[in-house]
Amino acid sequence: MKQYNYRTSGVCSTNISFAIDDDDRLRDVEYTGGCNGNLKGIGALVEGMKASEAADRLEGIRCGFKNTSCPDQLAKAIRAAKS
Repeated sequence: MKQYNYRTSGVCSTNISFAIDDDDRLRDVEYTGGCNGNLKGIGALVEGMKASEAADRLEGIRCGFKNTSCPDQLAKAIRAAKS
């Protein structure tokens, strides 16, 4: 299992830490800052999900008038980790 840290941009949270296991599944998704309950919910929902599937589902979600969101930032983090 490999651990990753991603510095977010354009959202209230400042960092996302997560792991991708040997079966390409997300583990231990944790946000720093932001809306604590909502971000814990995102982490719980994607726990054990295939990383590529989670990125596909979360990519492009916007927060209000922002061009991104915390879920979208997780998709970007996953794509960066897999590149």
